[in-house]
Amino acid sequence: MLDFADIYNELNKIENKCTKTPPSKNEVVTIIKRIQNLFFPEYYPEYSQNNSVESIYYSICSEVCKACTFAEISDMDCSEIAFDIVKTLPNIKYMLLKDIDALYNGDPAAVCKEEVIISYPGFLATTVYRIAHEFYKRKVPLIARIMTEYAHEKTGIDIHAGAKIGEYFFIDHGTGIVIGETTTIGNNVKIYQGVTLGAKSFEMDESGNPIKGIKRHPDIGNNVIIYANATILGGNTKVGDGAVIGANVWLTHSVEPGKTVYYNN
Repeated sequence: MLDFADIYNELNKIENKCTKTPPSKNEVVTIIKRIQNLFFPEYYPEYSQNNSVESIYYSICSEVCKACTFAEISDMDCSEIAFDIVKTLPNIKYMLLKDIDALYNGDPAAVCKEEVIISYPGFLATTVYRIAHEFYKRKVPLIARIMTEYAHEKTGIDIHAGAKIGEYFFIDHGTGIVIGETTTIGNNVKIYQGVTLGAKSFEMDESGNPIKGIKRHPDIGNNVIIYANATILGGNTKVGDGAVIGANVWLTHSVEPGKTVYYNN
């Protein structure tokens, strides 16, 4: 006869090194959805009832307080961080309206801007990134990570909250895109599916562990187009303004402004 109690007791004997209580993933996702409702109530009506800037502030404050044990934040800072984030909401919406324009104007298949808001995975990933980036800047990376991984799960687009992305940002199709933590992207940049903006290699410390907090990912200038499945690697790699990176290119060196790089088998 199977003795499940013995298995349970054996599991409890195994030390769990992660003992701190993290922020609630469900509540963090709910914060995203409530902000979406605040920005575009006609298209995200799920949280319309009793939704307000004040209620979002209190939800953010609660989750930031849970996250403070995982970051360099004191309990006293939580309310100030939450208020700072709430104050950025008008600017985030302003940026998203430009992103909608970029997607609508850049995709001939887009019937209307409402279609972009409701159904485009690139817009969802960008929305979540722009919210998460405000948490990352205020040293709450755990909540930022939960947010961007939610978008990753939903869209297949993996944008690290630490990346710096300018306005009028265009992601078409999107599946398989990876944008690393120290990437910078200028204004009016178009990125297609499968693009990786990643690290070439990791510098190691004396113990053989990766050194964190250093520049690892490329810089992309303004008015750049990066076509499907291109891979651009390295913290010293810079793609100049107006450059075009063709599909399937493997790039580990800088590209001058206005140049076109393409794969030649």
